[in-house]
Amino acid sequence: MNELESPVKEVVKPAWYAIQVSSGCEKKVKTNILQRAQTFQVVDRIFQVSIPERAAIRVKKDGSRAAAEEKILPGYVLVHMLLDDEAWGVVKNTPNVINFVGTEERRGSGRGRGHVTPRPLSASEIRRTFMTVAQEEPIVRINLAAGDKVEVIAGPFQDFNGEVVEVSPERGRLTALLSIFGRDTPVELEFNQVRRLE
Repeated sequence: MNELESPVKEVVKPAWYAIQVSSGCEKKVKTNILQRAQTFQVVDRIFQVSIPERAAIRVKKDGSRAAAEEKILPGYVLVHMLLDDEAWGVVKNTPNVINFVGTEERRGSGRGRGHVTPRPLSASEIRRTFMTVAQEEPIVRINLAAGDKVEVIAGPFQDFNGEVVEVSPERGRLTALLSIFGRDTPVELEFNQVRRLE
Protein backbone atom coordinates (compact mmCIF):
# COMPACT_ATOMS: atom_id res chain seq x y z
CA MET A 1 0.00 0.00 0.00
CA ASN A 2 1.63 3.27 -1.00
CA GLU A 3 1.34 6.59 0.89
CA LEU A 4 -1.52 7.90 -1.26
CA GLU A 5 -3.69 4.81 -1.01
CA SER A 6 -6.49 4.96 1.51
CA PRO A 7 -6.91 2.17 4.05
CA VAL A 8 -10.70 2.43 3.73
CA LYS A 9 -12.88 -0.61 3.39
CA GLU A 10 -15.99 0.94 1.88
CA VAL A 11 -18.88 1.18 4.32
CA VAL A 12 -22.46 1.15 3.07
CA LYS A 13 -24.15 2.95 5.96
CA PRO A 14 -23.29 6.25 7.67
CA ALA A 15 -21.44 6.17 10.98
CA TRP A 16 -19.71 8.56 13.37
CA TYR A 17 -15.91 8.68 13.28
CA ALA A 18 -13.51 10.43 15.64
CA ILE A 19 -10.79 12.50 13.99
CA GLN A 20 -7.66 13.48 15.93
CA VAL A 21 -6.74 17.11 15.21
CA SER A 22 -4.05 19.58 16.25
CA SER A 23 -4.69 20.99 19.71
CA GLY A 24 -6.79 24.16 19.66
CA CYS A 25 -7.74 23.74 15.97
CA GLU A 26 -11.07 21.95 16.44
CA LYS A 27 -13.28 24.81 15.16
CA LYS A 28 -10.96 25.56 12.24
CA VAL A 29 -10.98 21.86 11.25
CA LYS A 30 -14.77 21.70 11.46
CA THR A 31 -15.13 24.73 9.16
CA ASN A 32 -12.52 23.40 6.74
CA ILE A 33 -14.07 19.92 6.50
CA LEU A 34 -17.49 21.43 5.72
CA GLN A 35 -15.96 23.75 3.07
CA ARG A 36 -13.91 20.94 1.53
CA ALA A 37 -16.99 18.68 1.41
CA GLN A 38 -18.68 21.35 -0.74
CA THR A 39 -15.60 21.94 -2.92
CA PHE A 40 -14.96 18.24 -3.57
CA GLN A 41 -18.70 17.49 -3.90
CA VAL A 42 -18.97 14.91 -1.12
CA VAL A 43 -21.76 16.61 0.86
CA ASP A 44 -23.83 13.52 0.09
CA ARG A 45 -21.32 11.50 2.19
CA ILE A 46 -20.18 13.94 4.90
CA PHE A 47 -23.37 14.76 6.80
CA GLN A 48 -22.35 16.42 10.04
CA VAL A 49 -19.20 17.64 11.81
CA SER A 50 -19.43 18.09 15.57
CA ILE A 51 -17.25 19.37 18.39
CA PRO A 52 -18.97 18.08 21.53
CA GLU A 53 -19.05 20.91 24.09
CA ARG A 54 -20.90 21.45 27.33
CA ALA A 55 -21.86 24.62 29.12
CA ALA A 56 -19.42 25.72 31.77
CA ILE A 57 -19.10 28.66 34.12
CA ARG A 58 -15.65 30.13 34.70
CA VAL A 59 -15.13 31.92 37.99
CA LYS A 60 -12.74 34.81 37.43
CA LYS A 61 -10.13 36.01 39.94
CA ASP A 62 -12.50 38.72 41.21
CA GLY A 63 -15.20 36.12 41.90
CA SER A 64 -17.45 37.09 38.99
CA ARG A 65 -18.79 34.36 36.72
CA ALA A 66 -18.65 34.12 32.94
CA ALA A 67 -20.45 31.62 30.70
CA ALA A 68 -18.14 29.47 28.62
CA GLU A 69 -18.11 26.35 26.47
CA GLU A 70 -15.87 23.45 27.44
CA LYS A 71 -14.79 20.81 24.93
CA ILE A 72 -15.63 17.31 26.07
CA LEU A 73 -13.00 15.73 23.80
CA PRO A 74 -10.21 18.29 23.32
CA GLY A 75 -8.12 17.47 20.26
CA TYR A 76 -10.93 15.51 18.55
CA VAL A 77 -13.71 16.28 16.09
CA LEU A 78 -16.57 13.88 15.32
CA VAL A 79 -17.70 13.38 11.73
CA HIS A 80 -20.92 11.64 10.69
CA MET A 81 -20.19 10.29 7.25
CA LEU A 82 -20.54 7.53 4.71
CA LEU A 83 -16.97 6.30 4.47
CA ASP A 84 -15.48 5.75 1.03
CA ASP A 85 -12.08 6.58 -0.47
CA GLU A 86 -13.12 10.02 -1.68
CA ALA A 87 -14.80 11.17 1.56
CA TRP A 88 -11.91 9.69 3.57
CA GLY A 89 -9.42 11.69 1.48
CA VAL A 90 -11.34 14.94 1.93
CA VAL A 91 -11.31 14.57 5.73
CA LYS A 92 -7.81 13.08 6.07
CA ASN A 93 -6.19 15.79 3.92
CA THR A 94 -7.85 18.69 5.74
CA PRO A 95 -5.24 20.99 7.33
CA ASN A 96 -4.63 20.25 11.04
CA VAL A 97 -6.17 16.76 10.81
CA ILE A 98 -3.76 14.22 12.28
CA ASN A 99 -5.67 11.03 11.56
CA PHE A 100 -8.84 9.03 12.01
CA VAL A 101 -9.14 7.10 15.24
CA GLY A 102 -8.98 3.42 14.39
CA THR A 103 -6.78 0.38 14.06
CA GLU A 104 -3.17 0.98 13.06
CA GLU A 105 -1.71 -1.50 10.59
CA ARG A 106 2.07 -1.75 11.07
CA ARG A 107 4.37 -1.43 8.11
CA GLY A 108 6.13 -4.57 6.99
CA SER A 109 9.47 -2.80 6.79
CA GLY A 110 11.01 0.56 7.44
CA ARG A 111 10.33 3.07 10.11
CA GLY A 112 7.32 5.24 10.64
CA ARG A 113 3.71 4.64 11.29
CA GLY A 114 1.53 2.31 9.30
CA HIS A 115 -1.92 3.15 7.99
CA VAL A 116 -4.87 3.65 10.29
CA THR A 117 -8.09 1.89 9.35
CA PRO A 118 -10.91 4.19 10.56
CA ARG A 119 -13.12 2.58 13.21
CA PRO A 120 -16.70 3.81 13.55
CA LEU A 121 -17.74 4.83 17.06
CA SER A 122 -20.16 2.48 18.79
CA ALA A 123 -23.72 3.52 19.61
CA SER A 124 -22.84 3.61 23.32
CA GLU A 125 -19.80 5.88 22.70
CA ILE A 126 -21.96 8.30 20.70
CA ARG A 127 -24.79 8.22 23.25
CA ARG A 128 -22.38 8.84 26.15
CA THR A 129 -20.68 11.74 24.34
CA PHE A 130 -23.87 13.51 23.32
CA MET A 131 -25.56 12.86 26.69
CA THR A 132 -22.67 14.70 28.35
CA VAL A 133 -23.38 17.63 26.02
CA ALA A 134 -27.04 17.64 27.01
CA GLN A 135 -26.45 17.70 30.76
CA GLU A 136 -28.61 20.30 32.47
CA GLU A 137 -26.30 22.00 34.96
CA PRO A 138 -23.24 23.79 33.63
CA ILE A 139 -19.93 22.71 35.14
CA VAL A 140 -18.32 25.41 37.29
CA ARG A 141 -14.56 25.86 36.77
CA ILE A 142 -12.33 27.90 39.02
CA ASN A 143 -8.61 28.43 38.92
CA LEU A 144 -7.99 27.54 42.57
CA ALA A 145 -6.16 24.70 44.26
CA ALA A 146 -5.34 23.61 47.79
CA GLY A 147 -2.89 26.06 49.35
CA ASP A 148 -4.13 29.14 47.45
CA LYS A 149 -4.97 32.25 49.48
CA VAL A 150 -8.49 33.65 49.07
CA GLU A 151 -10.61 36.54 50.27
CA VAL A 152 -14.31 35.97 51.00
CA ILE A 153 -16.25 38.61 49.03
CA ALA A 154 -19.84 37.61 49.84
CA GLY A 155 -21.87 35.89 52.54
CA PRO A 156 -21.56 35.81 56.33
CA PHE A 157 -17.73 35.55 56.22
CA GLN A 158 -17.24 38.54 53.90
CA ASP A 159 -13.83 40.27 54.29
CA PHE A 160 -12.25 37.19 55.90
CA ASN A 161 -9.06 35.83 54.33
CA GLY A 162 -8.11 32.18 54.32
CA GLU A 163 -6.35 29.28 52.67
CA VAL A 164 -8.02 26.76 50.35
CA VAL A 165 -7.99 23.23 51.75
CA GLU A 166 -10.14 21.44 49.16
CA VAL A 167 -11.87 22.28 45.85
CA SER A 168 -15.00 20.38 44.70
CA PRO A 169 -15.74 21.53 41.10
CA GLU A 170 -18.64 19.10 40.70
CA ARG A 171 -20.40 20.79 43.64
CA GLY A 172 -19.24 24.34 42.84
CA ARG A 173 -17.79 24.66 46.33
CA LEU A 174 -14.50 24.79 48.17
CA THR A 175 -13.36 24.43 51.76
CA ALA A 176 -11.08 27.13 53.18
CA LEU A 177 -9.49 27.63 56.58
CA LEU A 178 -10.62 31.00 57.92
CA SER A 179 -9.33 32.55 61.13
CA ILE A 180 -12.49 32.95 63.23
CA PHE A 181 -12.05 34.17 66.82
CA GLY A 182 -8.32 33.50 66.47
CA ARG A 183 -8.74 29.85 65.44
CA ASP A 184 -8.42 28.29 61.98
CA THR A 185 -11.87 27.00 61.11
CA PRO A 186 -12.76 25.03 57.96
CA VAL A 187 -15.63 26.75 56.15
CA GLU A 188 -17.41 25.56 53.01
CA LEU A 189 -17.94 28.35 50.47
CA GLU A 190 -19.39 28.65 46.98
CA PHE A 191 -17.01 29.59 44.17
CA ASN A 192 -18.69 32.97 43.65
CA GLN A 193 -18.16 33.87 47.34
CA VAL A 194 -14.37 34.06 47.03
CA ARG A 195 -11.66 35.68 45.00
CA ARG A 196 -8.07 34.57 44.74
CA LEU A 197 -5.43 36.71 46.40
CA GLU A 198 -2.22 37.27 44.46
